[in-house]
Amino acid sequence: MTAAAGVVLVARLMLVALFMPSSVIDKTFGFDHAVRQAQEVFKPRIVGVGAILAGLVVELGCSLGVLTGVADRACAFVIAGFCMLTAILYKRFWAQGDFWADPDGHGRTLFWDFMKNLSLAGAFLLIVVGTDGSGLAPFLDSPLASSQPYRSHP
Repeated sequence: MTAAAGVVLVARLMLVALFMPSSVIDKTFGFDHAVRQAQEVFKPRIVGVGAILAGLVVELGCSLGVLTGVADRACAFVIAGFCMLTAILYKRFWAQGDFWADPDGHGRTLFWDFMKNLSLAGAFLLIVVGTDGSGLAPFLDSPLASSQPYRSHP
């Protein structure tokens, strides 16, 4: 493995570390707690269970795709959407009522979590569009293809 490929691997490991193994383990061993948290948005328990199971599939499956390079652009696209969706559904800083009133309040804490989710989504979108100037074309032409992240470039 070249040094450049090693850096790409480390960067991708850092990107997915939040999801796999961290969140996957947390949701697996604290499943009931995760479902209760999901029920703050999805009231019926069965919908909360479905949301957590869908999250586990995204976090595990798409993280593996990003790491291995198998359909990595599609996987990164899904994770980016997942990050944005969880920011909007669970990091509702605007609903706390204390954002402007209390710099140490819950709203301010959620704001930074919201921004971290959006930033992480942006990092995953860089995998989707690449950094070589090719933009969305390779993804749109073949969404399930690998970006060949560990291939040596001439």
